[in-house]
Amino acid sequence: MVPVIALVGRPNVGKSTLFNRLTKSRDALVAEIAGLTRDRKYGEGKVGDHPFIVIDTGGISGQEEGIDSAMAGQSFQAIQEADIVFFLVDVGAGITAGDRMIADHLRRNGKAAYLIANKIDGKNPDIVLGEFFELGMGEPLPIAAAHNRGISALIDYVMDELIEEEKVEQEETGYYYEEGEEEVHHEELDIKGIKIAVVGRPNVGKSTLVNRFLGEERVVVYDEAGTTRDSIYIPYERHGQEYTLIDTAGVRRRKNISEAAEKFSIIKTLQAIQDCNVCILVLDARTGIVEQDLHMLSFVLNSGRALVIAINKWDGMDADDKQRVKDEIDRRFDFLTFADMHFISALHGTGVGHLYESVDQAYESAMAKWQTNMLTRILEDAIAAHQPPIIRGRRPKLRYAHQGGSNPPRIIVHGTMVNELPEDYRRYLANTFRRVLNISGTPIRFEFRQGDNPFSEKKKEVRHSSKRRAQAVERTDNKRRIKRDKARKQLKKSYRKPGG
Repeated sequence: MVPVIALVGRPNVGKSTLFNRLTKSRDALVAEIAGLTRDRKYGEGKVGDHPFIVIDTGGISGQEEGIDSAMAGQSFQAIQEADIVFFLVDVGAGITAGDRMIADHLRRNGKAAYLIANKIDGKNPDIVLGEFFELGMGEPLPIAAAHNRGISALIDYVMDELIEEEKVEQEETGYYYEEGEEEVHHEELDIKGIKIAVVGRPNVGKSTLVNRFLGEERVVVYDEAGTTRDSIYIPYERHGQEYTLIDTAGVRRRKNISEAAEKFSIIKTLQAIQDCNVCILVLDARTGIVEQDLHMLSFVLNSGRALVIAINKWDGMDADDKQRVKDEIDRRFDFLTFADMHFISALHGTGVGHLYESVDQAYESAMAKWQTNMLTRILEDAIAAHQPPIIRGRRPKLRYAHQGGSNPPRIIVHGTMVNELPEDYRRYLANTFRRVLNISGTPIRFEFRQGDNPFSEKKKEVRHSSKRRAQAVERTDNKRRIKRDKARKQLKKSYRKPGG
């Protein structure tokens, strides 16, 4: 699973700056104002080969009152949710009472925590880091978040330690079992077949749909938002095909968040989406499409996962309401040309069986493999039907295409001037490949690579060879000229001799 990193510390020590560096975004507000961050903010990050989820939190001073107390509660909640805690301190301010309070809480909590000494730029680490050993958090790791210094080394160091700990834990788990633990261990590892994540807002019927898929009351269903707290993996088999259903907690709007119900909801749902092959996005036909549905859809599309949309609670609606929902879907989901949509009733089972057809097709498209010569022929046919536009007097040349990955399918096109292809021509190519390859239910990603001129080195070598020959000829001519001039001087001297 993707690890979760929480950023905690006093106000204005650089947590939001580090959050923006790790997520390569500007999602977190940054200013020289203490307490600017209040709520927990979640983001995806990747440094090198290490993906992770990072949580930005408000500052903890130890003397919170009013809204500051709620902010501190958000920070402590993030510590509970995280796998790793980055405890930031300001090397310029030194150790404060708030730092000591946070360090004491982390030691008692038992989380894997690292002391991050921020704002190290312009200072001697050997001098300013010494006092922070007093916190008992191990060796401080120096960074300068504002200048992006030391962050890659920090992530590499932390992830390497995490991988080593997981190896040790796996070895220990493989050899030591308490009574009755062995069966649970094997059940948790029995993840097979197509992994389907059922995602959506709270109380749209996700757990009811999961139970309908399984034909039994496998997960708790109750008419209250937030019943599901964690992501539950359920392997099963249908018509000889193996599946693993992932029932997820609903992701709600911030103003409706209650700490008890949302402890793991956002984290586990994001991890489930990244871990699955196909997402079933469940919408509530009675309430229509809301902004939170669009946020969840955006995350699924950015993750590149195959998608099936299920509009639930369709039974019992009159014709006018059904038409209103369909019109809204056509208007707001007009860009989702690849995803199948089903109008279902998870409670009564209406239309649920047809979801499997779309799931299987989406999985087959997402994991498909194509040969390079086949993709290149499709590219050539697309160019023959509609050539790239002329750019600055020259027409881009698309030479060949090959597959670069699956889930989602990634097609790499090589050529010259491909980086300058207009967006509408790129969409034309994507639609052509999708139609010819019969890709359904999954996004398709194109990558254009500008190829270097294969003859450029040869031309350069010829140029250098010609230059060397010209220089050799010039040197020979100079030697001949010098020899000739010397002979003429000798001849003139002989003319000047008496009696010459």
